[in-house]
Amino acid sequence: MNASLDSTIDWARVRADFPLLARKVHGKPLIYFDSANTGQKPEPVIAAVDDFYRHHNANVSRAVHALGTEATDAYEGARNKLARFVNVRGDELVLCSGTTFALNLVAYSWALPRLQPGDAIVLTRMEHHANIVPWQLVAQRTGATIKVAELDERGELDLDRLYALLTPDVKLLSLTHVSNVLGTVNPVREICREARKRGIVSVVDGSQAAPHRALDIASIGCDFYAFTGHKMSGPTGTGALWARREHLAAMPPFIGGGEMIKEVRFEGTVFNDPPHKFEAGTPNIAGFIGLGAAVDYLSALGMHNIEAREQALLAHATEELSKVEGVRIFGEAREKAAVISFLVEGAHAHDLATLLDLEGVAIRSGHHCAHPLMHHFGVAATCRASLAFYNTHDEVEAFVAALRKVRKLLA
Repeated sequence: MNASLDSTIDWARVRADFPLLARKVHGKPLIYFDSANTGQKPEPVIAAVDDFYRHHNANVSRAVHALGTEATDAYEGARNKLARFVNVRGDELVLCSGTTFALNLVAYSWALPRLQPGDAIVLTRMEHHANIVPWQLVAQRTGATIKVAELDERGELDLDRLYALLTPDVKLLSLTHVSNVLGTVNPVREICREARKRGIVSVVDGSQAAPHRALDIASIGCDFYAFTGHKMSGPTGTGALWARREHLAAMPPFIGGGEMIKEVRFEGTVFNDPPHKFEAGTPNIAGFIGLGAAVDYLSALGMHNIEAREQALLAHATEELSKVEGVRIFGEAREKAAVISFLVEGAHAHDLATLLDLEGVAIRSGHHCAHPLMHHFGVAATCRASLAFYNTHDEVEAFVAALRKVRKLLA
C-alpha cells in the first residue's frame, strides 16, 4: 500500500459529518467498527435524500412535467457520477439494489443461457455467499460444475493453484476484489488477465473494494464488476453492475416490466438499450441521488487519502490486538483492507460481541456470509472489527481496552 496521507485533512471534522457516530449505546460512546457490514452516512447524503423527497419527488423517465425532469436529471446524474468514480462509461453501468442483485443478474442473464454440461465455474474459498449461491443455482440448472481455488496460510490466494484450475472447460471465473472476512486484497488485474488469455469470462465482487480504495475498473480487465452503495456511505438498496458493452448487448433481460422496453405488443416486445434494458420498474431514485452525494463526498476527500487513513488505523488496531493474550487473528495477507477477524481463546464469538456491545463497541460476530471460509479455518464463527476513515486512533485504544475487560469476564 503506497498511498500517503494528506496531513491537511482534519479527520475530526470529517467524523463530525456523520451524525450517528455522536450517539451513545448502553450509556457508552459508540465505537462503530462494523463498516464492512454497512457504512455510516454523512450529512450531505442524508440531506440529498431529504431534499429529493421534499422538493423533487417524481418518477423518472416517464413524465415531461418539471418534477419528472428534475428527478430524471438527478437520477441519471448520479449514474454518471458513479461511472466517473470507477472510470467507466455511464451506458455500461446498470443501477441495481447492490452486489447480490448484480451477481444474480450475471448468473441468470449471462451464464444460464450459455453454460452446459461439461462446463465449469471457478470460485475462491474466500467468497461471500452472494458470490457462491447464484453460481450453484445456475450449475444445478445447466449441469455445469464448480471448482474452488484455495488459500495459503496467510489467507492469500494460491495463484499457481488457481491458474492450474483454469482449464479449457472453465467458462467463468468469479472472485472477490477484497475479502469481507480476511481483508485480503486480491490481485484482480493479474488474475483477470490470465483468465482473458484463456478465453474465460471474469466477474469481480467489488463490495469491499469500492468504499476503501480508488477504483479503475477499466484497467482491471474483467468482464463484469459489481459493487454496493450502502458500504460506501450511500443509502441502502443501491449499487451497480458494470459490464463490457458486448455482454450487455447480448444478454437477455433479467426482469421484465416498465422502463426496460421500447415497445410492447402482444405479438412481442422490443427491449430498451442497455443499461436500461436491465432496470425494470421504478428504481430507488432517492437512494441513487444519495449515492451520488456519497460519491461527491468520497471524491472530495480523495480515495487515496481514505485508503491511507484506514491503513494507519488497521496497522494500529492489528498491533494492539496482537498484544491481547489469547487473540488469534485470521488473515495476514501482505495487502489488506481495514478488516480484522479474530477470536479470543476460550470465548465464543457471539459472547465477545455481546459483551463488547455493552461497552459501546459495535463489531460483527458470526460466519460473515462465508461458511466455506469458516470451514477452512475450522471455526464456526469469528468476531470482525472493520474500520473506516471516520474512525479514530482513540477508538482503537478504547476497543482494545474493552476487549481486555471482556476477556477477563469470560476467563
